[in-house]
Amino acid sequence: MLEQAKAWARRIKRDVVTVYFAARDPRAPFFARLLAMLVAAYALSPIDLIPDFVPVLGYLDDLLIVPLGLLWVMRLMPEHVLADARVRADAVLAKPRSLWGAAFIVGIWLALALYFLL
Repeated sequence: MLEQAKAWARRIKRDVVTVYFAARDPRAPFFARLLAMLVAAYALSPIDLIPDFVPVLGYLDDLLIVPLGLLWVMRLMPEHVLADARVRADAVLAKPRSLWGAAFIVGIWLALALYFLL
């Protein structure tokens, strides 16, 4: 069962990156691109709608909102766009991870937080 959960998590991770690349493809419909960008940004963001330390509800967004958003985007996107995006996602996921990328995302969120607080 643990192996199935790990495989599911890897598929979700691949789908998030796939959706990110599909959102940047000009061949995709506008609404699908917009929804894909929102889902990818939420899934890749270190900040959750419901913080993970909140009992039960904290992981609800990770277990329901992200997979349902991915499913919705996958149904709206044309198959040829998804196929190209999957190839790009596999190439990116095969590369080593970047701490600079994580720092960049956190920096964007902090800048937005400062902008709205001040």
